[in-house]
Amino acid sequence: MTAAMITSTANAQVKHVAALAKKARYRRETGLFVAEGPKMVRELPRDRVCQVYATGRFLQDSSHACVTEGIENIQAVTEEALKAMSDTQTPQGILAVARAYRYSMADLLEGDGPRLLMILETIQDPGNLGTILRAGEGAGVTGVIMDQTTADIYNPKVIRSTMGSVYRVPFLYTENLAETLAGLKSRGVRLYAAHLKGSADYDQEDYSGDTGFLIGNEARGLGEETAAMADRFIRIPMAGRVESLNAAVASSILMFEAARQRRRGN
Repeated sequence: MTAAMITSTANAQVKHVAALAKKARYRRETGLFVAEGPKMVRELPRDRVCQVYATGRFLQDSSHACVTEGIENIQAVTEEALKAMSDTQTPQGILAVARAYRYSMADLLEGDGPRLLMILETIQDPGNLGTILRAGEGAGVTGVIMDQTTADIYNPKVIRSTMGSVYRVPFLYTENLAETLAGLKSRGVRLYAAHLKGSADYDQEDYSGDTGFLIGNEARGLGEETAAMADRFIRIPMAGRVESLNAAVASSILMFEAARQRRRGN
């Protein structure tokens, strides 16, 4: 435990954490992000923790001991102060300030076995992005690549939606998506675009080798330049009058089809 309880919402630490929760630019400048709630703090690798803030009530509850185990820098705060720091209307009593992850393309491509990459263009809904990471971990993706207009992965809403997967799935933002895609193709990664013009059903393709799925913006889909980089346009057959699926749902279907093929040897 460090220092006396923070009671004022005007406290410098409270303002610092609130800025991290609300401002992507501040997160980028500081290299820090906020992980909120017992689950996210419990799963946060201890070498990433800078400071934990928790209410007196939370700390006095013995059932929460596992959440803070191994953490030395714990600052007690009032309910009011924690709410000022939090991105949610009803804080869960604890949050952590943590050091951001930094990955290179080598991190996404290293390791044994075929690569399975999710490549996202202008995915703007934090819930969608977080769900793609969470489902991606379950499906065994080896990395997530995003363009600069995709939502900030350290947005608190994204962090919560990942349910901890943001700590374990390598990811990076690229300044030039077309150049990155060309580099992947030169390494033998086959690119599949989920596209309304797809001529092949997604479950008729072979994803047993190095594979990248291109997923576009929720409203507009993939840009023409990005789509043109695909080796194959694929589609998810629809019943009824539905034209397309939510980006996270479509991503999940594709990722788990690749996982199924790899699990069963195609």
